[in-house]
Amino acid sequence: MLDRRAELSAILDGSAAFVPVPDDPREVATLSEALGVGDPIDDRVSLVVSTSGTTGVPKGAQHSPASLAASASATAARLGGPGNWLLALAPHHIAGIQVLLRALASGFVPAVIDVAGGFDPDAFADALDNLDGPRRYTSLVPTQLIKALDSPRATAALRTADALMVGGAATPIPLLRRAIDAGIPITRTYGMSETAGGCVYDGVPLDGVTVRIDDANPDGVGRVILGGSVVAHGYRNRPDHPAFAEPGWFRTDDLGNLDEDGLLTIVGRADEAISSGGLTIVPQVVEAVILDDPAVAECAVVGVPDDRLGEKVVVFVVASGTKALDAERIRGAVTERLDRYAAPREVIELPELPVRGPGKVDRRALRARYSG
Repeated sequence: MLDRRAELSAILDGSAAFVPVPDDPREVATLSEALGVGDPIDDRVSLVVSTSGTTGVPKGAQHSPASLAASASATAARLGGPGNWLLALAPHHIAGIQVLLRALASGFVPAVIDVAGGFDPDAFADALDNLDGPRRYTSLVPTQLIKALDSPRATAALRTADALMVGGAATPIPLLRRAIDAGIPITRTYGMSETAGGCVYDGVPLDGVTVRIDDANPDGVGRVILGGSVVAHGYRNRPDHPAFAEPGWFRTDDLGNLDEDGLLTIVGRADEAISSGGLTIVPQVVEAVILDDPAVAECAVVGVPDDRLGEKVVVFVVASGTKALDAERIRGAVTERLDRYAAPREVIELPELPVRGPGKVDRRALRARYSG
């Protein structure tokens, strides 16, 4: 990507418009059709970036130089000042391209490591050690952080960074604690392609960002709505999409609540809720319980078709290797802390969880694997 610095700079100054796509020919074909590559682009727009496509065909969030600049300046202000960045993410997703754009906006040349063949903690450590700049930042997804914490070299390198941003998927609390205990300056980010990447850090909205909760239940949990200068100008070729029906706001598919201090907590996704026996189960709530089991490194809860219940709860787990997996222990913990209806009917071990987009678990692939 660094051989295309002129094009990246053009995104920031608005002198040209770009639609980044990956190297995989199949994904290129899908995104080119979905995002209208080659078709005219609104004069306000300098970047069309795909969503992760976790619930269907990816959409293209349209950003202007102003929304990207607002994100870059607010991020620098929150982290302590402008600095240089190391890219260890796919550059065609918003989290990856923002690493590059934030560095360039601050006047630095970012460093890049190739992750096409997987994340190499030693290569990451070398690149971070050699990153120049008054402040040094990088960004990882949770699965990369797990690998980095398993590497003494990568862990030592991360301790010297000014901030490690972790997003793309929910960061399990045990993983967060492990990073903090290792002395890593970790910041959890929440955001998406439609908000120019992370716009809420450790539960606190960036300057210029507003969060509200619509249709809240008695516990204060409802649909998360994000507003402000970082919000995209709608979707490419979909001007009437309901997510952007309210000007200046984006209606997410996430469920969350704001505490008395205004801190945002994401509970789960409305479109991933499981209906089992007439009861609604939010997968992320169950996952939080299961991840407290020391034998579990990662997990994903999904609903699969069931003749009697409509859907039954199934969990796919990646073992930590520190303790033997015990399905009954996992079911017992969920039953005790939540209820029996939320306990997984099956516990299936995998060597790794399938992901798509910027580190998000591919739940559709898991359901297909179970059915197949």
